[in-house]
Amino acid sequence: MSGIKFKYLILPLLVVCTAMSGIKTFATDKEKKMDQNAEARGHDPQTDFDFIIGSWKIHNRRLNKPLTGSNSWVEFEGTNVARKIWGGRANIDEYEADSPSGHIQGLTLRLYDANSQQWSLYWANSAKGVLDKPMIGEFKNGRGEFFDQEMFEGRSIYVRYVWSNITENSARWEQAFSPDGGKTWETNWIMEMVRSK
Repeated sequence: MSGIKFKYLILPLLVVCTAMSGIKTFATDKEKKMDQNAEARGHDPQTDFDFIIGSWKIHNRRLNKPLTGSNSWVEFEGTNVARKIWGGRANIDEYEADSPSGHIQGLTLRLYDANSQQWSLYWANSAKGVLDKPMIGEFKNGRGEFFDQEMFEGRSIYVRYVWSNITENSARWEQAFSPDGGKTWETNWIMEMVRSK
Protein backbone atom coordinates (compact mmCIF):
# COMPACT_ATOMS: atom_id res chain seq x y z
CA MET A 1 0.00 0.00 0.00
CA SER A 2 1.44 3.35 -0.95
CA GLY A 3 1.92 6.14 1.60
CA ILE A 4 -0.75 8.26 -0.11
CA LYS A 5 -3.51 5.59 0.12
CA PHE A 6 -2.59 4.85 3.74
CA LYS A 7 -2.85 8.55 4.54
CA TYR A 8 -6.37 8.70 3.08
CA LEU A 9 -7.47 5.67 5.15
CA ILE A 10 -6.03 6.97 8.45
CA LEU A 11 -7.33 10.54 8.14
CA PRO A 12 -11.07 9.56 8.08
CA LEU A 13 -10.47 7.22 11.02
CA LEU A 14 -8.94 10.08 13.01
CA VAL A 15 -11.92 12.31 12.20
CA VAL A 16 -14.40 9.59 13.25
CA CYS A 17 -12.46 8.86 16.49
CA THR A 18 -12.23 12.56 17.31
CA ALA A 19 -15.94 13.03 16.64
CA MET A 20 -16.80 10.01 18.78
CA SER A 21 -14.67 11.27 21.66
CA GLY A 22 -16.47 14.62 21.31
CA ILE A 23 -19.83 12.87 21.55
CA LYS A 24 -18.65 10.98 24.62
CA THR A 25 -17.48 14.24 26.24
CA PHE A 26 -20.79 15.89 25.39
CA ALA A 27 -22.72 12.98 26.90
CA THR A 28 -20.54 13.09 30.01
CA ASP A 29 -21.07 16.85 30.37
CA LYS A 30 -24.81 16.36 29.83
CA GLU A 31 -24.89 13.62 32.48
CA LYS A 32 -23.02 15.91 34.91
CA LYS A 33 -25.52 18.70 34.24
CA MET A 34 -28.42 16.30 34.83
CA ASP A 35 -26.86 15.21 38.14
CA GLN A 36 -26.43 18.85 39.17
CA ASN A 37 -30.02 19.63 38.25
CA ALA A 38 -31.26 16.62 40.22
CA GLU A 39 -29.24 17.77 43.21
CA ALA A 40 -30.62 21.29 42.82
CA ARG A 41 -34.19 19.92 42.83
CA GLY A 42 -33.46 18.27 46.19
CA HIS A 43 -32.18 21.56 47.60
CA ASP A 44 -33.03 24.97 46.21
CA PRO A 45 -30.19 27.40 47.12
CA GLN A 46 -32.59 30.29 46.58
CA THR A 47 -34.25 29.32 49.88
CA ASP A 48 -31.02 29.28 51.92
CA PHE A 49 -31.75 32.61 53.61
CA ASP A 50 -35.46 31.96 54.22
CA PHE A 51 -34.60 31.24 57.88
CA ILE A 52 -33.70 34.89 58.50
CA ILE A 53 -37.08 36.34 57.56
CA GLY A 54 -38.72 37.89 60.62
CA SER A 55 -37.59 39.70 63.77
CA TRP A 56 -34.58 38.80 65.90
CA LYS A 57 -32.87 39.71 69.15
CA ILE A 58 -29.09 39.60 68.85
CA HIS A 59 -26.35 39.20 71.43
CA ASN A 60 -23.15 40.67 69.94
CA ARG A 61 -19.55 39.92 70.90
CA ARG A 62 -17.04 42.12 69.09
CA LEU A 63 -13.24 42.10 69.28
CA ASN A 64 -11.93 45.55 70.21
CA LYS A 65 -8.84 45.66 67.99
CA PRO A 66 -8.80 43.03 65.22
CA LEU A 67 -5.46 41.73 63.93
CA THR A 68 -3.45 43.21 66.80
CA GLY A 69 -3.25 40.14 69.04
CA SER A 70 -5.86 41.69 71.36
CA ASN A 71 -8.19 39.40 73.30
CA SER A 72 -10.43 42.20 74.59
CA TRP A 73 -14.08 41.75 73.61
CA VAL A 74 -17.13 43.96 74.10
CA GLU A 75 -20.70 42.66 74.36
CA PHE A 76 -23.94 44.43 73.51
CA GLU A 77 -27.52 43.76 72.41
CA GLY A 78 -29.16 44.46 69.08
CA THR A 79 -32.16 43.71 66.87
CA ASN A 80 -32.67 42.65 63.27
CA VAL A 81 -35.76 42.63 61.04
CA ALA A 82 -35.62 40.86 57.66
CA ARG A 83 -38.06 40.51 54.77
CA LYS A 84 -38.09 38.91 51.33
CA ILE A 85 -38.13 40.89 48.11
CA TRP A 86 -38.36 39.84 44.45
CA GLY A 87 -40.31 36.71 45.36
CA GLY A 88 -37.47 35.35 47.48
CA ARG A 89 -34.65 35.98 45.00
CA ALA A 90 -33.44 38.68 47.38
CA ASN A 91 -33.96 39.83 50.93
CA ILE A 92 -33.16 42.86 53.02
CA ASP A 93 -32.72 43.35 56.72
CA GLU A 94 -32.31 46.25 59.10
CA TYR A 95 -29.91 45.89 62.02
CA GLU A 96 -29.82 48.20 65.03
CA ALA A 97 -27.66 48.15 68.16
CA ASP A 98 -26.12 50.34 70.83
CA SER A 99 -22.46 49.34 71.01
CA PRO A 100 -19.89 50.84 73.39
CA SER A 101 -18.53 52.83 70.45
CA GLY A 102 -21.96 54.24 69.53
CA HIS A 103 -25.31 53.56 67.91
CA ILE A 104 -25.25 51.29 64.83
CA GLN A 105 -27.90 51.34 62.11
CA GLY A 106 -27.09 48.81 59.41
CA LEU A 107 -28.68 47.23 56.38
CA THR A 108 -27.89 44.00 54.56
CA LEU A 109 -29.06 43.41 50.99
CA ARG A 110 -28.74 39.80 49.81
CA LEU A 111 -29.12 38.98 46.10
CA TYR A 112 -29.38 35.47 44.68
CA ASP A 113 -27.72 34.68 41.32
CA ALA A 114 -29.57 31.75 39.72
CA ASN A 115 -26.74 31.15 37.23
CA SER A 116 -23.98 30.69 39.79
CA GLN A 117 -26.40 29.55 42.53
CA GLN A 118 -24.56 31.88 44.90
CA TRP A 119 -25.52 34.83 47.05
CA SER A 120 -24.00 38.31 47.11
CA LEU A 121 -24.28 40.07 50.48
CA TYR A 122 -24.02 43.86 50.59
CA TRP A 123 -23.64 45.71 53.92
CA ALA A 124 -24.27 49.40 54.54
CA ASN A 125 -24.45 51.52 57.66
CA SER A 126 -26.13 54.84 58.18
CA ALA A 127 -22.82 56.50 59.10
CA LYS A 128 -21.45 56.01 55.56
CA GLY A 129 -24.63 55.55 53.51
CA VAL A 130 -22.83 53.38 50.92
CA LEU A 131 -23.20 49.69 50.04
CA ASP A 132 -19.87 47.94 50.67
CA LYS A 133 -18.48 45.54 48.06
CA PRO A 134 -20.30 42.20 48.21
CA MET A 135 -19.40 39.10 50.15
CA ILE A 136 -20.01 36.18 47.78
CA GLY A 137 -20.65 32.56 48.67
CA GLU A 138 -23.11 29.77 49.32
CA PHE A 139 -24.44 27.24 51.81
CA LYS A 140 -23.25 23.64 52.02
CA ASN A 141 -24.62 21.19 54.56
CA GLY A 142 -26.36 23.94 56.52
CA ARG A 143 -23.29 26.19 56.78
CA GLY A 144 -22.97 29.37 54.75
CA GLU A 145 -19.56 30.85 53.90
CA PHE A 146 -19.09 34.21 52.14
CA PHE A 147 -15.83 35.94 51.21
CA ASP A 148 -14.33 39.13 49.88
CA GLN A 149 -11.03 40.96 49.82
CA GLU A 150 -10.78 44.49 51.19
CA MET A 151 -8.50 47.02 52.80
CA PHE A 152 -8.22 47.14 56.58
CA GLU A 153 -6.00 49.75 58.23
CA GLY A 154 -3.82 50.12 55.17
CA ARG A 155 -3.41 46.46 54.22
CA SER A 156 -5.28 44.03 52.04
CA ILE A 157 -7.07 41.25 53.91
CA TYR A 158 -9.62 38.53 53.28
CA VAL A 159 -12.95 38.77 55.09
CA ARG A 160 -15.23 35.81 55.77
CA TYR A 161 -18.81 35.60 57.03
CA VAL A 162 -20.05 32.27 58.39
CA TRP A 163 -23.69 31.37 59.07
CA SER A 164 -24.11 28.26 61.24
CA ASN A 165 -26.19 26.57 63.97
CA ILE A 166 -29.34 27.52 62.07
CA THR A 167 -32.66 26.40 63.53
CA GLU A 168 -36.19 27.71 63.19
CA ASN A 169 -35.64 30.12 66.10
CA SER A 170 -31.88 30.69 66.33
CA ALA A 171 -28.76 31.24 64.24
CA ARG A 172 -25.12 32.21 64.60
CA TRP A 173 -23.18 34.66 62.44
CA GLU A 174 -19.43 35.27 62.58
CA GLN A 175 -17.05 37.65 60.86
CA ALA A 176 -13.36 36.80 60.57
CA PHE A 177 -10.30 38.47 59.02
CA SER A 178 -7.28 36.82 57.42
CA PRO A 179 -4.08 38.85 56.89
CA ASP A 180 -2.24 35.95 55.21
CA GLY A 181 -4.35 35.02 52.19
CA GLY A 182 -6.73 32.69 54.04
CA LYS A 183 -4.14 30.54 55.83
CA THR A 184 -5.30 31.71 59.25
CA TRP A 185 -8.48 33.44 60.39
CA GLU A 186 -9.24 35.62 63.40
CA THR A 187 -12.91 35.84 64.37
CA ASN A 188 -13.73 39.39 65.44
CA TRP A 189 -17.54 39.61 65.60
CA ILE A 190 -20.07 37.00 66.71
CA MET A 191 -23.85 37.39 66.68
CA GLU A 192 -26.05 34.89 68.51
CA MET A 193 -29.55 35.40 67.15
CA VAL A 194 -32.85 34.39 68.77
CA ARG A 195 -36.16 34.89 66.99
CA SER A 196 -38.45 37.38 68.68
CA LYS A 197 -41.37 36.84 66.25
